[in-house]
Amino acid sequence: MATLVKNKRVRYDYHVLEEHEAGLVLSGAEVKATKAKKISLEGSYITHKNNELWLINMMISPYQSSNQRNYQPMRDRKLIMHRSEIDGLLGKAKQQGLTLLVESLYTTRGLIKVKVVLARGKKQYDKRAIKKKRDTDRSIARAMRKKV
Repeated sequence: MATLVKNKRVRYDYHVLEEHEAGLVLSGAEVKATKAKKISLEGSYITHKNNELWLINMMISPYQSSNQRNYQPMRDRKLIMHRSEIDGLLGKAKQQGLTLLVESLYTTRGLIKVKVVLARGKKQYDKRAIKKKRDTDRSIARAMRKKV
């Protein structure tokens, strides 16, 4: 699995509860631009329309050698998943006040896949506590290295 792009803010701003894999509907020039890593997941999220999942606000820059006219880099893109997975995700997201986000985009066996996560937003004090714990762990590790 070669990771093409990763949304680092997801793990920082949200508690990830579940991870799922989904396919992505792209045009030919978009596939080439994606494999050239000309993509951004900044501010992207997943919504549902007519019992289908759609990826909103993912930007794929135009491929340099493409002759595609009227290309829209921020267009909505459809996600491909099994019906049972879609129903389960939508049910949990509505019921428990969770949100669906894209954590990363990667290739598997020549196909472009998306890692969809079901997440709950963190509060500011959660973020502070995690940062404090990371700093103390780092200082403990430093002290152990000096001691040994």
